[in-house]
Formats: sequence, C-alpha cells, structure tokens
Amino acid sequence: MSGPSSLSALAEAWNGAADASPDAARNSTSSATNSVVENTRRKWRAGVLGATGLVGQRLVKLLADHPWFELTEVAASERSSGKSYAEAARWHLDAPIPEAARDLIVKGLDPSLDCDFVFSALDSSVAGPAEEDFARAGYPVVSNSRNHRIDPDVPLLIPEVNAAHLEAIPVQQKLRGYDTGFIVTNPNCSTAGLVLVLKPLADAFGLEKIFVVTLQAVSGAGYPGVASMDIHGNVVPFISGEEEKLETEPQKLLGKWDGKRFVDAGLGLSAHCNRVPVLEGHLECVSISMKKIASTEEVREVLRNFEVSSELASLPSALRNPVHVLDDENRPQPRRDVNAGNGMAAVVGRVRECPLLDIKLTLLSHNLVRGAAGAALLNAELLAARGFFKDRSLAESELLAQPVSQ
Repeated sequence: MSGPSSLSALAEAWNGAADASPDAARNSTSSATNSVVENTRRKWRAGVLGATGLVGQRLVKLLADHPWFELTEVAASERSSGKSYAEAARWHLDAPIPEAARDLIVKGLDPSLDCDFVFSALDSSVAGPAEEDFARAGYPVVSNSRNHRIDPDVPLLIPEVNAAHLEAIPVQQKLRGYDTGFIVTNPNCSTAGLVLVLKPLADAFGLEKIFVVTLQAVSGAGYPGVASMDIHGNVVPFISGEEEKLETEPQKLLGKWDGKRFVDAGLGLSAHCNRVPVLEGHLECVSISMKKIASTEEVREVLRNFEVSSELASLPSALRNPVHVLDDENRPQPRRDVNAGNGMAAVVGRVRECPLLDIKLTLLSHNLVRGAAGAALLNAELLAARGFFKDRSLAESELLAQPVSQ
C-alpha cells in the first residue's frame, strides 16, 4: 500500500468522520477509503498460511485479481515447504491455479514472510501458536481458524454485523505486547450465514431464542473429508464441535464490545448439525422467538431491505444487500442458489409462522466463500480501509537505516 502519508490521511478522515453524524461518517470514510486505494502505487502484500488446503486455495483464487491485495507469499506444512505452489497444492477448484501463484515457493510457518499481513487457513492443530507468533512479529493475522474466536480480546468479525468490534484491537495489542500485529477471526462456516440473517431481525424486532438444524456440505470437512462409504446416500447426524460453535459464536457476534471486554447477546440457542451428501452450501432450518410481534411479511421486508453502510458497500467483496429473499416455496437449494452474490450472500426462503416459537425460515450460505475464504477477505478489506495495515517493507527499511548504537 502507500506510505505513512496516505495512512495518516485515511486515519484522519476516519477520526473526523467518527465525530460527525453516522451518515456523514460513513460517506467520509468511504470517500477516504476510495481515494487512498485509487491513489496507491501498489497493493497491500498478502500471505496465506495453510495455502494448500481447501480454504487456502479459495483465498489464493480470490486474491488473483483483487484490486487492493497482491499475493506475495504462500506457506504450509513442512512437507510442502520448498516446493513451488503448483507442485505442492493438490488443486481442487474448477478454475486453474492463478498464474501469479504457480511459481511462488511454499515456505514454512516462520514469521519472516515478505508481506504486510497474512490470512490464516491453518488447521486448528497448529493455528493457535502459529497465529500468535505472526502477530507477535508484527503481522496482522486475518484468521479463518477456530482457535482464537472466543478469546476475550480477539474480534470475531462479520463486517455487516459487528464492525465496531474492531475497537478491541488496541486492547489486544496492549494486553499481549503486540506492536503492529494482531489477530482478527471470522466465524464458523454455519455461523456466518445464520448471524448475517439474524442481525437485521435483531435490530428490528429483538431476539430471544433460536433453534437451528443444519444440513452441511461435505466440503466443510476439508479434503479428503468424509469417506465416500460414510456419506454417499446417507446423512451423518454429528459433526465434532460444530453444535458448540453454533451455540456460542452468535452470542459474541451479536453482543457488544464495552471498551474492555465482549458482552454476550444473552440469546437462547440450540443447534443440531448434520453432514449431508452435498458438495458446497450449508442449508439451515431456523425457528426464532422475537421480542416484538411481527408478521411473516414484515420479516421478509426487513431481510429484503437489509442494507450495509456506504463504507462497507465500497469494499470490493461486499454486497450492498447481503441477504437475498426468495419467494418460491422450494428454495433456497444448494445446487441453484449457493453462488448468489458471488458466494457472499445469505439466501433466505420459506419464511412462515412457527407454532412453537414465532417465525421459521430456511437459509443457505456458501460454506467456503461466505463461511470461510470470502469472509476472511472481507474482514481484511475492512481492516485495510480503516488503516489497520502497515507497509512492512517501509518499516523494515526504516529500521535498517537507523544507526547502530555503540
């Protein structure tokens, strides 16, 4: 990205906007963001940790033509280290490996990568300490892994839902002794679509209880995932740790940051999670109890009219209206609707009265885009727009230029 002067301009614009009215703040921030991005001489340099896995591959693909970010580093396990990315990655996506990534040499998880920030698509068995090492070394870490999601000082972020939670980053840096580094996470793949739909309902009517049954695609299990003899023509009514995530993460996402800690939303949540023989797309059947009485048509209108701020809408991966509402009684369906909004939309249908709670509906989201790689990318875009990224090459050059003390 551009040097300190551009970052200062963006920070001043953001701080000035914060003192104005909400609409003026959003418009000023959006203009400042666009101005900085348009005038930059080069892009932010991104690294991907766990680049050979399914989510890592999605990130590599999404970064190929990104207007703000450039993929400069890929890292993975020791068995892949030293190989070219084309050699190391067993590529699973329909489109070929992006040319910019093919010849990149896969490196280990040492925090000395030539980039300004990193995405983490690491397996949870190694993600925890690795992400902390990178943050300690000064790298912003935009994580898809589960390890730090519920940490009391780490934002669990969906920009359309709780962008204000980024206020926790300075507290995290102070508590952990980080300088320019920090950790921000995105939620579990099934949580992402659910909370995106719950947010406008929470704002309009208030929420009390949520009961959700998920039908989750096999790609959510990674590669090679579920054995074909276990999933073909079958439904597996258990996904390790999934129900706990779905019952915990929405509390933090829909809760508040009070300046010192995250305060949970205090919802009643119950989840049943199932693995089904679908390649991509998590379908969720949801019943909701609300604080205010609302008709099914009022619920549809609130969801249909859910619109993000101008600041968020200006981000490359964002949708102005991230919830799509369908009227057909047999939709959404993974085969037909999973790529809505380039995979970043939550698609809702079958909104109707619930005889036990108040309202029930069906929603669908792309588990590898909105629920993983796309979610991390959108988080990184918001962080960049708000001035949280620093040009590490400039910082390192300034450090080298300093005289050595005698």
